[in-house]
Amino acid sequence: MRRFVLDTSVFTNPHCAVQFGEDPLAGVQTFLHLARRCPAEFYMPLSVYDEFRRMRDLAEMAADFETDVWVRSPRRFSMTIPAEILYEFIHELRGRIDRGLRIAEEHTRQAGAATDMRPELIASLRERYREAMRKGLVDSREDVDAVLLAMELDAELVSADEGMRKLGNRMGVKLLTADYLRQVMENLGAGH
Repeated sequence: MRRFVLDTSVFTNPHCAVQFGEDPLAGVQTFLHLARRCPAEFYMPLSVYDEFRRMRDLAEMAADFETDVWVRSPRRFSMTIPAEILYEFIHELRGRIDRGLRIAEEHTRQAGAATDMRPELIASLRERYREAMRKGLVDSREDVDAVLLAMELDAELVSADEGMRKLGNRMGVKLLTADYLRQVMENLGAGH
C-alpha cells in the first residue's frame, strides 16, 4: 500500500489546490472523498496540520480529515540524518546569507542616492531578499517534519515546496508532484 505525506501546499498553493476544486473547503472535501476510495494511507505531521488549520477553517470537517489523514509527527529523537545533508545545508545557508547581504547593500546604496525613500524600493528589497533567502530552501520546522516523516515511513512526499522537494530528494525520499495527486489517487482507486 502506498503512503503519502502531505504538505499544506497541496491544499493552499492555488496551482495545486485547484485540482480538487475552486473553493478551498470544497477542495478539502473532494480530497477526503477520494482518499476514502483510494487504497493508500495519508499522513500529515502535527506541526503541518496545525499550520493548515491556521490557514483554513476546518472546524466542520476536522473529524473527517483526521479520519482519513493520520496526524503524526516523525520520531525525531530516534532518526539519524547523514552529516553530509547538514553540511550542505549550512553551506547553502551561508551563501544565501551573503546574497541577502549584497541585495540589502545594493538597496541601501540606491536609497542613499534617492532624495526620499520610495515604497517601491522597500518592496523590491523585501521581494529580492525573500527570493535569495527562502526559495528552494527548507525554512520551517513544518517543512522538516514533513520530509522526516516521509523518510521514516518510506512514504511519498507530496509538496509543491521546492525546498522540501530538494531536501527530500537529497535524503532519498520518494516524491510525488503535488499537481498530480488527484490523478494518482483516482488511478489508485480505479485499480491501476
